[in-house]
Amino acid sequence: MKAYFFSECAYPYLPAEYDSIRVKLPNRIYDPVKGAGLFNDYIDEWVAADELGLDLMLNEHHQTATCMNSAVPLTAAILARVTKRGRILILGNPIANRRQPVRVAEEMSIIDGISHGRLDVGFVRGVPYEISAMNSRPVDMHERFWEAFDLIVKAWTSHDGPFYWEGKYFHHRQVNIWPRPLQQPHPPIWITSTSPEGAPKVAERGHVVATFLTGFDATRPVFDAYRRRRTELGQETPLDRLAYAALVYTGETDAKAVAVGEKLLWYLNSNRVPMQFVNPPGYHSTATVMKILKGAGPFAAFGRNTNAEQELKKGVLFAGTPDTVYKQIKALYDHVGGFGNLLMMGQAGFVTPDETIKGLELFAREVYPRIKEL
Repeated sequence: MKAYFFSECAYPYLPAEYDSIRVKLPNRIYDPVKGAGLFNDYIDEWVAADELGLDLMLNEHHQTATCMNSAVPLTAAILARVTKRGRILILGNPIANRRQPVRVAEEMSIIDGISHGRLDVGFVRGVPYEISAMNSRPVDMHERFWEAFDLIVKAWTSHDGPFYWEGKYFHHRQVNIWPRPLQQPHPPIWITSTSPEGAPKVAERGHVVATFLTGFDATRPVFDAYRRRRTELGQETPLDRLAYAALVYTGETDAKAVAVGEKLLWYLNSNRVPMQFVNPPGYHSTATVMKILKGAGPFAAFGRNTNAEQELKKGVLFAGTPDTVYKQIKALYDHVGGFGNLLMMGQAGFVTPDETIKGLELFAREVYPRIKEL
């Protein structure tokens, strides 16, 4: 198993009352001086993770205090230059919301070169909150995603001069990107899916499927759908094709670690978003809409004032001593039939840089060697 340290680069200094952390929270709340300090702290934490032998993960969101990292290629390019060893996973590029997939292909090629081939490229459809923020149509997002995906891969793998692209959503008269990626035919590709509906198509392409904070109940159906489709195609599913993201903190005692784990839950508890942004008409499948209306589904944990005890039971949070964290990871691993990549959100909210790095040091020294053997 490989472990990636993940920070969403939150801006945690919020007012006591607000109805939506996303889309319409006034940016007058943002203090540019505090934000500049946070950006540099977050980069220092990724550098520390790299020096400890961990891989790195970062992502992109827009018009939200949960994620200041609104232009992930910029941050990834910085990490490509200032880190030395770890893979750099972008999970991901919201290509259904990007107007120029060819630009994404160019950006990723540059980062792959600067990092000497350490880039893992993740593609995501984009969360529903960003439909209005990105001035996108909520319908046909899956079709738009896969057309953008195919255009990017073709741009990476075509080397004999311009090709022409006339699709349903994208039109290019000449595509001939410079530079092309260092990794050939292209960097490894990851795609997210938080429901069983999206996993089979990822399985057909053979890319890594990653699911976020889905715990004991919802992770196995995603992985099983991926494995089932691979079996139907007569192919195996190596563990490195499966990835799970959780909140993770390793401490000297269970009590100290859980106390920091409570601070990590800022990410869930602060995520208050009105229903019109969670469920824009046409974005979700009918099955997912039904879950949302019943208070379930992929966004059910957000804004609910949950606590560490509840999230430890769900397998959304791993927190404790090295032995405890290993047992928690192993329990979920066994329950879902195994996975080869752990995406660790080890920083969120008011977790300090010292706390973040201490947790990473203890994890890297006493947990990581054990989970590598899984």
